[in-house]
Amino acid sequence: MHIVVPIKQTPDTTATLTVDASGRISWGDAPLIVNPWDEFAIEESLRLKEKFGGKVTVITMGPESAKEALKQAVAMGCDEAILLHDPAFEGSDTVVTATILAAAIRKLGAVDLVFMGKESVDGNSAQVPPALARRLGWPLLAYVGKIREIDPAGRTIVVERILEEGRQVVRAPLPAVLSAMQMNEPRYPSFMGIRKAARMQIPVWTAADLGLTPEQVGAAASAARWPSVFAPPKQEIQCEFIQGESPEEIARILVDRLLAEKVL
Repeated sequence: MHIVVPIKQTPDTTATLTVDASGRISWGDAPLIVNPWDEFAIEESLRLKEKFGGKVTVITMGPESAKEALKQAVAMGCDEAILLHDPAFEGSDTVVTATILAAAIRKLGAVDLVFMGKESVDGNSAQVPPALARRLGWPLLAYVGKIREIDPAGRTIVVERILEEGRQVVRAPLPAVLSAMQMNEPRYPSFMGIRKAARMQIPVWTAADLGLTPEQVGAAASAARWPSVFAPPKQEIQCEFIQGESPEEIARILVDRLLAEKVL
């Protein structure tokens, strides 16, 4: 099996987003990490490789510094890594990002499965997986919490999707695009994996390498526009602990306060 894992380098989940008076967005000096949802996709892909054989290729779109995220994935056990980098990619929205990823996946040739996180922790849009599946013309299995079975010979996969109403079992043909919820605990990079990643020469693919024109990528092709960006006004919050002799008295006091504040 050939599994492709698109990942994203994101700020640490403890980072604080700030917007200055000029509308410039900053994550401060927060360290950059592999998007945590993507780590679940990496782990599951490696488990599938260990069970069925084949290889795992990890790709990301970003600046040269994003190679560090790729090297972490290689250190975890991925076989190959590719950076999609071109100044023309700057300003790409989620739909254009999916277009670029789809072109890279087609360039890789025969691919059985694309496995990615359900969303990125900085954007939280969850739009890239469905857009990517649409551009590839493959089934989308979103919010996957468990892979029940895969039949490489029969070209089918069965997964459990985690929905608000419960769990949904879905069967689909391969190739397919999967987006991962929280699954098995991602492994730590191994010593041998770290050495392999340190020596690896990661190829860089540009728009021209992917057969894309400048009009198909970047801000020029993106539908999303942000005329202005500003921070919402700060709100002062006060907490009040209601006390009473019994739960019934506490409940009565709480209801009286909610009525007085016209919440109820």
